[in-house]
Amino acid sequence: MKTNQMIKAPTGTNLTCKGWQQEAAMRMLMNNLDPQVAENPNELVVYGGIGKAARNWESFHKIIETLKNLENDETLIVQSGKPVAVFRTHEHAPRVLIANSNIVPAWAKWDHFYKLESEGLMMYGQMTAGSWIYIGAQGILQGTYLSFVEAGRKAFGTTDLAGRLILTGGMGGMSGAQPLAGKMAGAVTLVVEVEQKRIERKITEGYCDYLATDLDEALQLAREFQHKKEAVSIGLVGNCADIYPAIYQKGIIPAIVTDQTSAHDPLNGYVPNGMSFEEALILRKTDPKAYEEKAKAAMAIHVQAMLDFQAAGAEVFDYGNNIRAYAKEMGVKNAFGFPGFVPAYIRPLFCEGKGPFRWAALSGDPEDIYQTDRLVTEMFAADESLVNWIDMAQKMIKWQGFPARICWLGYGDRHRFALEVNKLVASGVIKAPIVFGRDHLDSGSVASPNRETEGMKDGSDAVSDWPILNALVNTAGGASWVSVHHGGGVGMGYSQHAGQVIVADGTNEAAEKINRVLITDPGMGVARHVDAGYEIAIETAKKKGIHIPMME
Repeated sequence: MKTNQMIKAPTGTNLTCKGWQQEAAMRMLMNNLDPQVAENPNELVVYGGIGKAARNWESFHKIIETLKNLENDETLIVQSGKPVAVFRTHEHAPRVLIANSNIVPAWAKWDHFYKLESEGLMMYGQMTAGSWIYIGAQGILQGTYLSFVEAGRKAFGTTDLAGRLILTGGMGGMSGAQPLAGKMAGAVTLVVEVEQKRIERKITEGYCDYLATDLDEALQLAREFQHKKEAVSIGLVGNCADIYPAIYQKGIIPAIVTDQTSAHDPLNGYVPNGMSFEEALILRKTDPKAYEEKAKAAMAIHVQAMLDFQAAGAEVFDYGNNIRAYAKEMGVKNAFGFPGFVPAYIRPLFCEGKGPFRWAALSGDPEDIYQTDRLVTEMFAADESLVNWIDMAQKMIKWQGFPARICWLGYGDRHRFALEVNKLVASGVIKAPIVFGRDHLDSGSVASPNRETEGMKDGSDAVSDWPILNALVNTAGGASWVSVHHGGGVGMGYSQHAGQVIVADGTNEAAEKINRVLITDPGMGVARHVDAGYEIAIETAKKKGIHIPMME
């Protein structure tokens, strides 16, 4: 069901619900569908192919109605985007519990999901789409930036990528962070995107600098900026399965090669080559099976080109869209010959409980975020990379929907920072409550053997007890809302993950919850990596005093 209604979340300090916990959930759900934020708000799609905020418009409006009438000791239950029950719990319990796209393992395939979806029984929640904490491309920006600079450190011995070329694909809701992340890292970034209007949108949003429709034109532009060692981003209209091999055939070897197309979903995400974008959309509707096979065949070409770049000396990595698995299915035997970004660059941060922590200002006033910027840089002034990140973010990021910030804080830091923010809300320095959340792609909240838990030291890649335990302990701690999803990031059958959100509304009750949830949540990440035998996690647990019963 489509609609042309415009969704804009309320702002300011006046409640429309019976408490700020409910108000925050309502506003963040609506913010997910703000036209500045969502990829396709008319169909409730936030990002990532078909990642939705609610199952259908009837469910969306009923969720809003229910949140407005929800008491401070009640909990709304949401099953794959549909409100199914309200129960009396207690004031410290979550106001909303969400489960999205969870299918019994033997049935957890796209075909069965599509059957359930067509019957109105399920939606695909992605990660932060169906858990109401998406903040636009900024949500993945710092993680992408960190991956680029760590790739530079590993391959070239420097985090300064000036004069170097990054080649990547995709400029959608999440992948649209790539051109700006590359620019922040000092590189010339060439992003291949099949849909021209996505590049145009990212230029408007300040995430991309140039649009090119011709490969030679794009490469010439890249060479000019490389020669000047000037950081810039170029969006090239084209299909990765055509462009990557063409660049390789020209003998051009970028410094870094990756990809963030929506390859997790061969039907609704990735676009096959050998036809125009418009022809592909027609094929998707008229012959979905043929479309899927052509998409997966294109992925095989795409991945083989990445392997060719790797053999020629490029630093190549998978940025977590499951493209390697589909390429292997299509006959690329060495598809996993290049690593995923987590084992290659990010896991040491996960071992310290660090990950894509984020917050948003319910007032809608950017000054509230600038207040948090001042606070975080004062509290962690000794962390030069954090201070530099906030400085870059202030200069280079345009708001999408609610003013928001992302900052990779870890165990011991998240709760201390949030408690101080809560005090600023209480004093009125910050005008309205601040919502703290994170990506599901976090330290201890996801099991995804081709992404976050790829190559775990103890072989526990596919153990999904951890995200379930994460959701349970965050529920016990009193998060404002908690979610458990299946298939986000990499598609059905490949991941299990959980999210939590907590609202700093200036009350003593909020402080108590923060003191529990923002310790237990990153703490689960440290515990998960201690259990897998990582020395950094073991040292972190000892240093921070985390009680791990089996740790010597």
